[in-house]
Amino acid sequence: MNIKRDRKRFVVPLNSMSDVAFLLLIFIMLVSLINYRREVKIEYPEAEAAKKTNLQNNMEIWVDQAGSLYLDGEACDIQDIENSIISAYQEAPDTRIHIIADRNTHFEYVNRVLQMLQLLQYRVVSFVVKDA
Repeated sequence: MNIKRDRKRFVVPLNSMSDVAFLLLIFIMLVSLINYRREVKIEYPEAEAAKKTNLQNNMEIWVDQAGSLYLDGEACDIQDIENSIISAYQEAPDTRIHIIADRNTHFEYVNRVLQMLQLLQYRVVSFVVKDA
């Protein structure tokens, strides 16, 4: 029994390859520009004077009006925040902690975070406020 194989030649059109490469380049550039920072909706307190810090090696602890805690935009409890701070300090000791609280947040909620930072003897802490 003889089986005949059909030897057709397959040709890939190369005319539009540059167009496809250009579209892929545009897509990659647009995706890389997306800001993935998560924020919690709060009303910032105002301050008389403010100092800007660099954007590298920052951890943001958000405290809303109900006392819920968020670490870099994700909800978590005080123990998770403590573990994250310890591991971040071991990787980069100059990591700055930013405490961001709503204007109407009771101080007891912010004080809970401050007590945890005091127990860890963490000294690179900033309060984020709205510039007046």
